[in-house]
Amino acid sequence: MATVTNAPTTIDEAIARMRQIGADLDPSDGVGCFNRMYLKVTELVKRNVTEGTFQDSAFLERMDVIFAGMYLRNVDAAIAGRSVDAAWAPLFRARDNHVIWPIQFALAGMNAHINHDLAVAVVETCAERRTTPGTPPVHQDYEKVNDLLASVEAEVRAEFEIQIVKVATQDAETLKHALSKFSMAAAREAAWDTAQVLWREKNGINPLAYSGHEIALGEAVGVVGESILLPVVPPPPA
Repeated sequence: MATVTNAPTTIDEAIARMRQIGADLDPSDGVGCFNRMYLKVTELVKRNVTEGTFQDSAFLERMDVIFAGMYLRNVDAAIAGRSVDAAWAPLFRARDNHVIWPIQFALAGMNAHINHDLAVAVVETCAERRTTPGTPPVHQDYEKVNDLLASVEAEVRAEFEIQIVKVATQDAETLKHALSKFSMAAAREAAWDTAQVLWREKNGINPLAYSGHEIALGEAVGVVGESILLPVVPPPPA
């Protein structure tokens, strides 16, 4: 994999880094499975920022860069031999396990990135830009991203469903169930609720609770990631 780099400052830099990660990794690498899907999402957001889809494109772009940087920071930590965040640890530990299906890696990555990182990214962006999650149009633009992701989610589902239908076993039913239950929009709505709680803690209600809440959130998301990555037999078809 490529060497450690500085955090991205633009969406273009984040996209370039993800493309390099994809080129450097073996296609079966678990991190690469997530990276392929996340690259599609980030490219879609970039197109819509450029086209003026959002009311506050500058805010949305900055949040997307901070959000992407949290994933890339964990990639860099792994490259440097350092520990990754608790939310990401299951994916990075299991990335070379070829009994685990690509869909499991992708879902584990989405679990870590949406259920932990996204809420933190909302809080950090609002703090940096001196606004709040409740100030228009922060939430309105956030929800527009949900609408955009519907097409990407459908594409991801179709790609993985082709793999799953090749294996007519009870074990494959577990994967079908996991795929059918997952919704990017639902996960992002839950992340928004978490962001509001974190924001209140960080800004007055209980500032001392913020860091503890974030740590506990990462650990809880990591536990979910472990369950997502439980091996399913037989291994995915070649």
